[in-house]
Amino acid sequence: MLKGIDPKLNADVLYVLRSMGHGDTLILVDQNFPGDSMAKSTSFGRLCRMENLTTAEAARALLSVLPLDTFVDDFAGRMAVVGKPDEIPQVQVEVQAEIDHAEGRPRPMIGIDRFAFYDLARTAYAVIQTGERRFYGCFMFRKGVIPPDA
Repeated sequence: MLKGIDPKLNADVLYVLRSMGHGDTLILVDQNFPGDSMAKSTSFGRLCRMENLTTAEAARALLSVLPLDTFVDDFAGRMAVVGKPDEIPQVQVEVQAEIDHAEGRPRPMIGIDRFAFYDLARTAYAVIQTGERRFYGCFMFRKGVIPPDA
């Protein structure tokens, strides 16, 4: 245990988050996502897990230490529902709420087509798989920066 660090953040996840640089992408996915096969082509090269957590629980823990990019519109994205790209499932509503909480203001995610999301996952820094069983619990976060002290 570490002071000030959410205990849901395991050693592998903390290592990945610390290793990422500005603009690197992190993929957070549900149990149905082909995480292991996709993770093999990422910069990290293997799948990280945050088992027994929903994607919203995992997102809250991640966003407690991960700054989101403020220079781009695609700072965060959600896998769009196939055939219904404007539909927002409850799991995505929950993760959006975690983003808004972490950012201190509403900051909507972009929708990403399923196959474009797979392509993005293959080129990401890392993939983290949760215990989420609801469909479309798949997200992308782009790392931002932490400014110097004033």
